[in-house]
Amino acid sequence: MDYLLEINALSKNFHQTNALNNISFNIGSGEIVGLLGPNGSGKTTLIKIITGLINNYEGKVLVLGKKIGVESKSKVSYLPDVNFIPSSWNADKAIRYFADFFDDFDKNKAISLLKDLNIPFNTAFKSLSKGTKEKLQLILILSRNAQLYIFDEPIAGVDPIARDLIFELILKNYNKEASLIISTHLVFSVERILSSAIFLKYGEIIEQGSIVELKQKYNSKNLEEIFKEIF
Repeated sequence: MDYLLEINALSKNFHQTNALNNISFNIGSGEIVGLLGPNGSGKTTLIKIITGLINNYEGKVLVLGKKIGVESKSKVSYLPDVNFIPSSWNADKAIRYFADFFDDFDKNKAISLLKDLNIPFNTAFKSLSKGTKEKLQLILILSRNAQLYIFDEPIAGVDPIARDLIFELILKNYNKEASLIISTHLVFSVERILSSAIFLKYGEIIEQGSIVELKQKYNSKNLEEIFKEIF
């Protein structure tokens, strides 16, 4: 079977600290995978390796059969856990930048989503509310026709109503032939959209599987109960 993402025996150390310790898993096309664990479990380090932001590691990481590099980066659309739009930019400038930088960016889709959500085109990013900043950055990521979308804590710091809107945006607008990785510690909010989950603790995978399999294994009705039992 050809996998969209292949990770084998991946390890990463920071000053003798094991951020990731010999982890392995595969993700096929059309999956929505929860990368679950408390802060400091290695989720962001793993994401930065997949997206090419960290390139000094041990093990194998392949996206569509290719090592991490220019070609793999062109297939991955990544929403980091920090703001990435310069404070002086507005939505119009951000869209023009993405259109120039990414061949798979759908400018018309981005403009349409901005209008649907009443996000101003000409207001400086620094002047937008926190929720509007989150939505604008999410729109930019979703307007790419990528093969793998990665969201690092996309709902941290937003209220429950905004969380529902963010998930609705994601589900309606990503490339349906692609796969999603959603990193979060807010398990209850994300469970309903996941097909499978990977639990990380101290840089190691301590559990993984489809949501159905996990519920059966732990005789549990929801993923949050499993999370509490594991951690």
